Amino acid sequence: MHRYAVWAPHAGRVDLVTDPQTDPVTLPLVRSEGGWWRYDGPWGEHGTDYGFTVDGGPLTPDPRSAWQPDGVHGPSRVFDPEHYTWHDDAWRGTRCGKGVLGGVVYELHVGTFTYEGTLDAAVEHLDHLAGLGVDVVELLPVAAFDGQSGWGYDGVHPYAVHEAYGGPEALQRFVDACHGRGMAVGLDVVYNHLGPSGNYLARFGPYFTDDHHTPWGQGLNLDGQGNMAVRRWLIDNALRWFRDFHVDLLRLDAVHELRDDSPTHVLAQLSDETRILSHALGRPLELIAESDLNDPRTVSATTDDGLGMDAQWSDDLHHALHATLTGERQGYYGDFGSLPVLAHCLTRVFRHDGGWSSFRGQDWGHPVDPEKHDGRRFLGYLQTHDQIGNRAVGERIGALLTPGQQAIGAAVVMTSAFTPMLFMGEEWAASTPWLYFTEFPDVELAGAVRDGRRREFAEHGWSAEQVPDPQDRATRDRSVLRWDEMRHGDHARMLDWYHDLISLRRKEPALRDGRLTGVQVEYDEDAWWLCVRRGDLRVVCNLAEHGQHVPVDAEPLDAVAVWDPATTTLHESTVELGPHAVAVVRVAQPSAPTP
Repeated sequence: MHRYAVWAPHAGRVDLVTDPQTDPVTLPLVRSEGGWWRYDGPWGEHGTDYGFTVDGGPLTPDPRSAWQPDGVHGPSRVFDPEHYTWHDDAWRGTRCGKGVLGGVVYELHVGTFTYEGTLDAAVEHLDHLAGLGVDVVELLPVAAFDGQSGWGYDGVHPYAVHEAYGGPEALQRFVDACHGRGMAVGLDVVYNHLGPSGNYLARFGPYFTDDHHTPWGQGLNLDGQGNMAVRRWLIDNALRWFRDFHVDLLRLDAVHELRDDSPTHVLAQLSDETRILSHALGRPLELIAESDLNDPRTVSATTDDGLGMDAQWSDDLHHALHATLTGERQGYYGDFGSLPVLAHCLTRVFRHDGGWSSFRGQDWGHPVDPEKHDGRRFLGYLQTHDQIGNRAVGERIGALLTPGQQAIGAAVVMTSAFTPMLFMGEEWAASTPWLYFTEFPDVELAGAVRDGRRREFAEHGWSAEQVPDPQDRATRDRSVLRWDEMRHGDHARMLDWYHDLISLRRKEPALRDGRLTGVQVEYDEDAWWLCVRRGDLRVVCNLAEHGQHVPVDAEPLDAVAVWDPATTTLHESTVELGPHAVAVVRVAQPSAPTP
């Protein structure tokens, strides 16, 4: 059942229209406190279509619509979350312990995970993820957006589940299926902007403001007149994913663009309310932030004037690994690529921690205190949807590296003090690109997106013919995973490697330890090797194109994970590795952590 209500503080009249496409009935709403309008009659039943009109204007979907079966421009439909019968009563969180920290996160885009591009089709592959050792399946945004296909970051109905993915009950089924296999579910949510087509919030009230600006236009009204209702729109949205869909964590997109000058930042408020709900539900609920600020305050407690996020992404580790392994130095990779920088990111998280950023042209970031901050509060990764899809032709890391180089990158991430994350298909070095694609029906908007993409890459030397058309359905189809390839050749070998690394991480206490003070890194830039100490384990990496002996600080006793056994030999004080090879070895007497 659903109570019809909408916030429209400046309206003189608001009407409810039920069954607008079949048997429309117009019913007046009553003004109530705080700019809200409510219907005093019977509540709506599951499956009832409806919309609102403001001051006699056009029929408009509900800003809190949970179901948009006819697309973002059509009427809303009542969704009763109690309509679904759950099977996860015993679910109390992931097998990696309390919450996600230290577990393995798997980033998944519903629309290209399978050719069908639905949540129900994705369920068919959950056994693969559980067998791999995934702890958290993190879905890219599922909020309803215009068109059938897209990344999901152009959503305009944050409360609704995209109909092409199966709609809201399909998400409930998906979460239930993950919990049944011991995996938590994360959901990527976008609160910093809405997409360019289907955003009708301005018809109701001041959801956005000119006081703050973002790369997408006006900022969300979090601190101006009417901000309390807007803050509740955002926070209530987050809490309902936890409550009504049994989601375990939210990944908050680009939180640095949530501009809020009020005494309590909206993220801190969300953190406090999430903690209260977690206690009430009896299971961990967590928030992971994407932030460009390189500020540990993001993951500091609200009682310490922090924002209270449980974890945040760390692009700096990605950039350090990517630049080191590929040799690329363009754009934001310019300050990365050396082994000292990689070592710094593994032990201090941020490359830019208060010093000069050449890409930004200013000092940037804040230092992470290794004595104070748990490394598991930072996500580490070799690739993400952003870092692949924002390349002109969407190359995955496997298209840029030898298999051995990718194996090195995976080993560094999976044995780090961070919470590791991988992007779908990475585990078998999927050959398919992951391209930028949209499917806007509006011809002018489609042309603007197409031209903008081509202009962006023309500045980097790509011709229009080389940049795939994001509006071409074939661009999406090229991005769909090919599940059959993981059983063959180098793909099968890479899948075995990821499985071994994840199993090792789960088995070895030293690899689950988030203390940054327990990580030491040795390297030789001339010889091009790297050795990372984790307790009595050593992650020994030969980055060079020729075989060599890599020194270790103690006698290697056993190779517990080896990428290339045929070229790997343990000696008294070295590990002999072939070109682009890596081994995790156990040593006799681990050195004490550096004070």
